[in-house]
Amino acid sequence: MKFIIKNTRENIVNLARKIGYYFLKEEKDELSFVRPLERTGFPRFHLYIKENNEGLIFNLHIDQKKPIYKGAPAHAGEYEGKVVETEAERIKQILEK
Repeated sequence: MKFIIKNTRENIVNLARKIGYYFLKEEKDELSFVRPLERTGFPRFHLYIKENNEGLIFNLHIDQKKPIYKGAPAHAGEYEGKVVETEAERIKQILEK
């Protein structure tokens, strides 16, 4: 699920911490962050954030399980649905205050 937050002046990493995410890695022009739903680490919310002239573009999904093979993506991912929508709304409410 993609959405945009406009007019943010805060550092992207600090913003991610504010909404409960921690830095995972940098890929191309995006920063990758995660927020586990359980203590085991999976499932987890996975958030990519990049900046452009419109503001910050958030790309959110759920990783259901960790990768089976080293270097392979996990992807039993969910990009839509009630859980993802609820998390996107939670993020927007925190950051648009």
